[in-house]
Amino acid sequence: MNYAIIDVETTGTSPANGKITEIAIYIFNGTSIIDSFVSLVNPECGIPWNITRLTGITNEMVEPAPKFYEIAKKIVEITANTTFVAHNAAFDYSFVREEFKRLGYDYKRKTLCTVNLSRKLIPGLRSYSLGNICQDLNIELEGRHRAGGDALATVKLFELILRQNETLDHDLFSSRKGRLTEEAIAAIPGTCGVYYLYDAKGDLLYIGKSKNIYQRILTHLNNRLTKKAMEMSERIASVGHEETGSELVALLLESEEIKTNLPFYNRQQRRSANSYGIFSWEDENGYLQLRVGKIEAESIPLTSFNFYQQGVDMLHVIADKYSLCKKLCHLDDQISPCFNARLGSCSGACEGKEDPTIYNLRVLEAIKPWQFHSENFFILEKGKSGDEVAVVKISQGKYIGFGFTSLEPAAASTEALHDCIRKRKDNWDARTIIRSYLKKNHRFLKIVEF
Repeated sequence: MNYAIIDVETTGTSPANGKITEIAIYIFNGTSIIDSFVSLVNPECGIPWNITRLTGITNEMVEPAPKFYEIAKKIVEITANTTFVAHNAAFDYSFVREEFKRLGYDYKRKTLCTVNLSRKLIPGLRSYSLGNICQDLNIELEGRHRAGGDALATVKLFELILRQNETLDHDLFSSRKGRLTEEAIAAIPGTCGVYYLYDAKGDLLYIGKSKNIYQRILTHLNNRLTKKAMEMSERIASVGHEETGSELVALLLESEEIKTNLPFYNRQQRRSANSYGIFSWEDENGYLQLRVGKIEAESIPLTSFNFYQQGVDMLHVIADKYSLCKKLCHLDDQISPCFNARLGSCSGACEGKEDPTIYNLRVLEAIKPWQFHSENFFILEKGKSGDEVAVVKISQGKYIGFGFTSLEPAAASTEALHDCIRKRKDNWDARTIIRSYLKKNHRFLKIVEF
């Protein structure tokens, strides 16, 4: 077996907006280097000063260097029929794949990470960064943070790992396919979406989502960390997938599909982590009431908790902070008035003395952190192709569904956004996914209110 041991230097840390400035590839047959390719790369953009300070690679150095498309064929040819090996392989592999993706080519290789292998086979080191692990293991490392030097050091580390593995797990490096054919594996896209794993009878084993479906399925096929993971990998006979482009849409679709299909190996995800929530409704007198209750299949709380008492404690806190009636929060079982009304800290909503409109404003302010920033809006993200957008719709504070439309009409009017939506089931998990995603400040194309 041949390994392509690779290191890249880049203009940043994200392949979505970063470019490769240098690449080194050493083809290693397990005992010696049999081929190599090292080159600076013109990233066709400026190199940030902090990257230059780290790597020593300047704009002047890369100006005469070949652009990636000029060396792409060489990279494909030299790495053919090899396993892609790198120290923190996810980083290097994602940058190489993204560069090829910009050229319209789907670059796929099996991967091995020397960080992960080192943790398994050489436990107890103070650090597994390349610099520190080389120092601890007396591996020569010249030209730190340059592709050639780092890749050569990784070759030496990998050679040591191979020797170490001779006395341990001989099967550690083999790539399992379950019952999948090479053709089936090659047909799996390396894009963002939802995937479905089936056994030989066609029964659904597992549903998952990933930014890179191809890599995630390979991970499942080679997962030997637990008995359950090994059992599932051996049962996989076929795969299905739905590309989304958008990670948010993938998360929403995965959640819905798991609830609908109840796959055997998704048992943990079928259950909601939190069993109790705070619910809100308007009573016959026009007052907004709050209450802690158990989350049922169709109920959608404002927020949720593992334990009933956690919800009660939180409700006491916001009732005191916003001067809410504890009787209308179901925290006081007095017939009338509530205990706080006697103390003067409740304005008498429980007796109908306070205007419901004024009282409800305080309730709405109290529950605002648990709601969307707006009642009606679309979230626009990148779609499955460059001229498409993924659209998620929220209306009257409820999750309506998602869809895809071409970029041009979507930018021009909201009509196309409304028309493309495929209705989905509103539920607590979907709202939680959307709120969490918004909170993480992902790079949306835009948010459109209507």
